[in-house]
Amino acid sequence: MTKLIDPFGREITYLRVSVTDRCNLRCIYCMPEEGVKLKSHSDILRIEELARIVNIASGLGITRVRLTGGETLVRQGILALVSLLSEIPGICDLSMSTNGVLLSKFATRLSQAGLNRVNVSLDTLKPERFKRITRHGKLESVLAGLEAAEGAGLSPIKINTVVMKGVNHDEIRDLAMLTKDHPWIVRFIEFMPFWNNGWKFGAGYVMPISEIRNEMIARGAYVINPNAGENNQRDQAGKGPANYIKFPEFKGSIGFISLRDHICSNCNRIRLTADGLLLPCLLSNISVDLRTPLRDGADDGFIAGLIRKAVSLKPENGEIAQVEVACSGGNPSLSKIGG
Repeated sequence: MTKLIDPFGREITYLRVSVTDRCNLRCIYCMPEEGVKLKSHSDILRIEELARIVNIASGLGITRVRLTGGETLVRQGILALVSLLSEIPGICDLSMSTNGVLLSKFATRLSQAGLNRVNVSLDTLKPERFKRITRHGKLESVLAGLEAAEGAGLSPIKINTVVMKGVNHDEIRDLAMLTKDHPWIVRFIEFMPFWNNGWKFGAGYVMPISEIRNEMIARGAYVINPNAGENNQRDQAGKGPANYIKFPEFKGSIGFISLRDHICSNCNRIRLTADGLLLPCLLSNISVDLRTPLRDGADDGFIAGLIRKAVSLKPENGEIAQVEVACSGGNPSLSKIGG
C-alpha cells in the first residue's frame, strides 16, 4: 500500500475532517460571543465530496478518520456521511468530536451507521458554570449524551476538558472521578493559543498540565504504557498527543495534552476544513485547496497528488514560540478547523 510520509519521516495515517463551521455553543476559548463569520452553503463541501476525499486518502494510507466541526451533529446529512465513510476499505477507526448537546438523540443511529467512538467536550460539572463557559446549552444534555453513547456501544468515550485557571481548575478532581465508575477517558487539555480565544489577554488562564498530572501520580495513579494497549485506547500507539495515567480499581483512565510536551514530534495527522482546505499542521497557515479542483472535474489521481503535496509541506514543529505572533495575523480560529 502507498504510504504518506512527510519530510521528517513521519507516516501520516490520520485525517481530521471538519464537516461544518457552524456550532450551537459559543465556548469562551473557541470563539467570540457573537460567533464568527460563516461560510456560505456553497462554500462548504457536500457529503459526497467529503466521502470522495476520504476514499482517495484511504488509498494513500489514511486508516483513521475523525469528524469534527464547528459542532459535528448540526451538519445535515451527518448520518449519511458516517455510513458512507464506514464502508470505505482501509478505514479501521471512524470517530467523531462533539460538544455532546445533541448526542443523546444521535448516539444509537451513529453506532448503527458505523461510527466507532466519540470525543465529547466537557469543561465543568456545574450547570451554571457550564452556561457561562459555553454561553448556551445545558449541562444535563451533555451528561445524557455520554450515557447514551455508552449505551450505544460507542467506545472508548473520551471526555476533553480545557483547563483554565480561575475558571474550572477547581473541578479537576471531580472530572477525574468520572473514570471511577465508567470506562471513560477524561483528558485534561492545556489552554492553547488560538485566534479569538483570548490568548493575548488571558495568559493567566494557563495552568500547566504537568502540575495536574504530577499531583495525581503523587495520589496513587500510575502511568499507562503507551504501547500496552491498555483499556483498548486506540490512540495509545505512541503517536497520539496525550499521555495517560490510571487510578487502581478505576474503570477508566486520565489523559493529558499540552503543547509543551513536544506533541509535534510524533504527529501523524492532517486536517480538512469544511470548505475544502487541507492543512498539514494545526498551528500553521499552510493549506492546499481541494475544493476548487474537485469541482473543476479533477480525477482521483490529481486529488491524490494534492494530498501528497500537503503532506510534503508539513512542518517539523508547530513553532510554539511563534504562535502568539501568528494568532494576531490570521491563524484559522479553532471553531473553523475542529481542533
